[in-house]
Amino acid sequence: MTLFYAFNGDADGLCALQQLRLEDPRTSTLVTGVKRDIELVARVPAKAGDECVVLDVSLDVNRAGLLAVLAAGAKVRYFDHHHAGEVPNDPGLEPHLDPSPTVCTSLLVDRYLGGRRRLWAVVGTFGDSLTEEGSALAREAGLSDADARSLKDLGVCINYNAYGETVADLHVPPMALAEELRPFEDPREFALKSATFQRLHDGYRHDMQLAATLAPERSAPGAVLFMLPDEAWARRASGTLANDLAKAHAGSAVAIVSPKAQGGFLVSLRVPKESSVSAESFARRFPTGGGRRTAAGINHLPAPEFEAFATDFTREFRAQP
Repeated sequence: MTLFYAFNGDADGLCALQQLRLEDPRTSTLVTGVKRDIELVARVPAKAGDECVVLDVSLDVNRAGLLAVLAAGAKVRYFDHHHAGEVPNDPGLEPHLDPSPTVCTSLLVDRYLGGRRRLWAVVGTFGDSLTEEGSALAREAGLSDADARSLKDLGVCINYNAYGETVADLHVPPMALAEELRPFEDPREFALKSATFQRLHDGYRHDMQLAATLAPERSAPGAVLFMLPDEAWARRASGTLANDLAKAHAGSAVAIVSPKAQGGFLVSLRVPKESSVSAESFARRFPTGGGRRTAAGINHLPAPEFEAFATDFTREFRAQP
């Protein structure tokens, strides 16, 4: 029997994985990629008797792969907080799905484990930009303010590392980072001892300093759009930058548009909680779009469609006078 983990390479996916592997140290095979590489289950070569755990990637996007794994006779535990669509009614599937805007995959795994690996859940929750929920979880864990800040910093840096068009854009491949995290039951120890964390921390600071010089490509009351340069640092910074700009432009929807090497664009969206239109529903108007209510993205926006996208974005989220 082979145990597979198919997980998003961002902080939420990695910290969900870390919780489960600390609890169950069996040898396993990992399937992952950059943040936007989410059609992972199709790459799981499962057979009868195998077990597959899926973390932090949309069931709707992975439907064909999931059905193939179940048809092969493998059992699947599926933890996710993105749009799922219709959940297959299969005895081999154990779904743990919750699209609520205050939930992430690390929190779903924390529930599943009864909080036994909560410190890593704190890291994942902060990394997924759920600051209030991360702070509440840190208080439940009895962490000092200084320790909570340390875990928030770690979550942000792990999450930042996942953004890039290819693994070559990243400081550390998610597969390698998962193995570096694995021995550490306490994330504070990893933050203190790991040269990799220092590398991510320094890289994050450098890239965000460059990002701070960017000006909006288009701006209207309620809707701000940024176009990033075609540089590796910009691709790495894009996800964290979207969260930071959402805070800097509180009350406005923010779009971050990044050129792709093969043409077209990658889009990150952040939308205020009170918006009548969710980021996920707007992104899903486009063939490769998806996400959740306040944070979503479009994996490939063809170049000829940029003007229509920018117009629709501004019209949809522009504040009414």
